[in-house]
Amino acid sequence: MNRSSQLLLLATLFLATPALADMGQAAMPLKAMAGSKAESHINAGIEHYGMGHWDVAKHHFSEAEKADPRSAEAHYNLALALDKAGDHGGATAHFKRAQELGKNNAEIQNSEILKKHVKM
Repeated sequence: MNRSSQLLLLATLFLATPALADMGQAAMPLKAMAGSKAESHINAGIEHYGMGHWDVAKHHFSEAEKADPRSAEAHYNLALALDKAGDHGGATAHFKRAQELGKNNAEIQNSEILKKHVKM
């Protein structure tokens, strides 16, 4: 591979990687429904997500999903954190579950990042 081909390949990778690794740049996590068993973990996850602590947020959102497996917000938030971590397959699975569980949640149903992952 000649030098110009190497530079072209590097430039392509450099430009494409941020788009893949941060499909949800503007998406923010959602608060739990009042009284949800997931509420404390979701609140902690939102705080860490806002500080850019993706792994800690992911842990809290995962615990939220375990505490209340029917929480659309827990699945949605976990999907956001997984997307930030580059786990797009995991993010897609949780976005799909959030979409199923959150049929009456307009923020989930109208989410651009969710639509990109589930290819609506």
